[in-house]
Amino acid sequence: MPAETTDATGAVFNELIHAPLRFRICGLLRNVKSADFSAIREALNVSDAALSKHLKVLSDGGFVAMTKSSSAGRADARRVSWLSLTPQGKTAFDSHLAALQAIAAGLNEVDD
Repeated sequence: MPAETTDATGAVFNELIHAPLRFRICGLLRNVKSADFSAIREALNVSDAALSKHLKVLSDGGFVAMTKSSSAGRADARRVSWLSLTPQGKTAFDSHLAALQAIAAGLNEVDD
């Protein structure tokens, strides 16, 4: 698992979440119960493959859950993939945001 660094405020900087696309995925999922894979893909303007790759990393870290369900609005048999942050993912994202805010405010300690 990627390194996590705790700062003086107790916030945890999380390398797994910090990658720009993964950070944006978590941000989009933070305040919703779940979101459709295609909505996240379109919001981020990325390919299915790129989004899937980053979702796998977040899922393997225990931060994102994916479920599939049939869609009543579809005429074909394709299933819809729903994404959500797990409770662990919400906690990690919130802590990472707090760590970034502490860095921006100059509250983190730097070891020389």
